[in-house]
Parts: sequence; structure tokens; C-alpha cells
Amino acid sequence: MSITQRVKLAQELHDGIAQDLVGLGYGLDALLASELDSSKRQVLRGLRFDTSSLIEKVRVEIFDLRSDSEQLDELNSRPEIPAELSKIFSEIISNVYQHSKATQLEINIRDNGIGGAEEKTNHHGMQGIAERVLEIGGQLQIQSSFSGTEIDIILPMAKL
Repeated sequence: MSITQRVKLAQELHDGIAQDLVGLGYGLDALLASELDSSKRQVLRGLRFDTSSLIEKVRVEIFDLRSDSEQLDELNSRPEIPAELSKIFSEIISNVYQHSKATQLEINIRDNGIGGAEEKTNHHGMQGIAERVLEIGGQLQIQSSFSGTEIDIILPMAKL
């Protein structure tokens, strides 16, 4: 696919699906703000988080279509990586919780990317992460600069 075709597709994704998903997110925000039932709020928060994740995936695809980087092509040629990392982290955390007798779990994730991991208007990914960490009694610290991002999560084991 030529770069012109890729840019055109990126524009169509941005103006179509991405905008529709953002609108869906606003609708979920409105429902969440007006819902008093805590179990329904929890379901709505989950849907909002899922919607934010989809928006971010579309944005990554838009960026990738506009990029000519071999590194991005390599990452995109391995779509199993996020799912496998999720399974790995889940197993590690489960083992700590069940077997370690620890009183605290600390998770640290660092990258050497371009930074930008912060709460932004109309972007709810970081907000969703913060809400989830607080919901399970943890603390979240995010430091992000042009040389990368570091995310620290501290969880007291008694509250897991």
C-alpha cells in the first residue's frame, strides 16, 4: 500500500470510527454521571474503559498508517504480545497473592518511548487506570517525559 493510500486510510479512520467511538464514550460518561446504582456504575465503568481501549487502538493504527518506521512494523507483526503479557502478569500477580504471604505488591513498568502518559481532555485511558488502582486500594504514580514513562502501582495485599 502506498504512503498516500495509508494516509488516506488514516484520515478515514480518524474522521469515522475514531470520532464515533469518542461520541460513544461521551454517552457512557453521561450515563455514568447520572447512575446511582453502584453495580450498574461498575458495569458502565467497565464499558467506558473498554471504549477508551478501543479508541487508543484506533489511534495507534492511525499513527502506524502514517508512520514509515520498521520498528512499528515489527511490533504490529506481533499482535500476540499484549495478550501474552497480560497472561504473564496475571499469573505472576496470582502467584504472589496466593503463595508469597506478602503484605504489599509493587509493580513498576518503564519504557523508553516519547512520553505523554498523562490524563488528557477527552482521553480516558489513564483516568480508567487510576480509578481501577484506587478501587482496589492501591496507589498509582506516573512519571512521563520525552525519554519515556514510568508507572508505579503499589497495592496492599490485605485489600486485594
